[in-house]
Amino acid sequence: MATAVITGGTDGIGRALATTYLRRGHQVLVVGTDPAKGAAFRAEADRAGAGERARFLTADLGLVAENRRLIDHVTTHYPAVDVLVLGARYHRSTRTETADGLESNFALYYLSRHLLSHGLLPLLRRAANPVVLNFGGAGQTGPVRWNDLQLRHDYPGTGALGHGGALCDLLAAHLAHLHPDVPQVVNHPGPTATSFAGEYDPATAAHVRRLRTHGRPVAEAVAQILPHLDNPAPGLTAVLEGRRVRTDTPAFDPAAALRLHTATERLLAAL
Repeated sequence: MATAVITGGTDGIGRALATTYLRRGHQVLVVGTDPAKGAAFRAEADRAGAGERARFLTADLGLVAENRRLIDHVTTHYPAVDVLVLGARYHRSTRTETADGLESNFALYYLSRHLLSHGLLPLLRRAANPVVLNFGGAGQTGPVRWNDLQLRHDYPGTGALGHGGALCDLLAAHLAHLHPDVPQVVNHPGPTATSFAGEYDPATAAHVRRLRTHGRPVAEAVAQILPHLDNPAPGLTAVLEGRRVRTDTPAFDPAAALRLHTATERLLAAL
């Protein structure tokens, strides 16, 4: 039986993908911070007759140890991972640090995905047709602040998400270069009516309310990305609002991707 692991799977596109894979007969593990939302996911699966294949794990993926706990959990309970969806994020308009001393958007939006992508790689390689979906920038965000990866100076507010998206693009590029047999899909869905989990200043909160009302339906965003997950090209694919975009651009530069990987491993070693 195929397995899908979905972080940020209790809301929005992640939740819709979880429901989609349950309908297809997958085992689905959803990871989030809210047990009530996890219970709602399980209850919906029970009503659909898929409760035995639906699981929820509470984890704060902004913490390095929680990512490692998730990797251990998946490795213990599943023989392979066919679909890995990296969708967890939580925006803060004001710079905040985690208990590990890391900027919160950097920790959750990028570092968690680095840890999970590498940590679950052995299980992905056991699947017949694996794929990793990373909600990144699809080449539309950046530039990378190489001398300030954790945004200690001139914190950009909502721009922190864009910076995280640029880091995720480079992460996917590095993995695709090293492991082309595990396709990496970077997706920027555009303005979609999701939950937009976060803590916002008044001006940004007003913009978020408009997006929740006027953004494209989640079902449309899911329909646009599924073809790239069902038949992924080897290596790296970048998708912007359903349209495949070039990856031979500076946003996916192999040298920059290696530079980020090296800096990240150095940071993790220090932790």
